[in-house]
Amino acid sequence: MLVTNIEIIPGKRVKEHLGLVQGSSVRAKHLGRDIMAGLKNIFGGELKGYTELLQESREEAMERMIQQAEAVGANAVLNVRFSTSSIAAGAAELFAYGTAVVLE
Repeated sequence: MLVTNIEIIPGKRVKEHLGLVQGSSVRAKHLGRDIMAGLKNIFGGELKGYTELLQESREEAMERMIQQAEAVGANAVLNVRFSTSSIAAGAAELFAYGTAVVLE
C-alpha cells in the first residue's frame, strides 16, 4: 500500500477514486510519564515519554486508515493528513485521513 501526503504520484495515474479513509487512536496520559514531564518542565529538554506516546498513536491511526483503504480495494492513499484533538482531561485523539485510490 502506497501512503503519501502528496496529491499525485509522478508517473502514475489514478484509475479509480474510492473516497475518504480514516483511522484514529485515543490515548490517555500515563502517571509515570506525567511525573517525568513535570521534571523536564523544570530542567528543560524533550518529553520523550510523550514523544513515544504520540509516535505510537500515529502508527496505530495510520494502520487503521490503511486497513480501511484495503477494505475498499485501494492500492494507495493520497494526500494523507494528521489531526489531533483533546477528548477529555488527560486524553487526546490522533486522527489520520486521506483519499483512497486505485493507481495504474
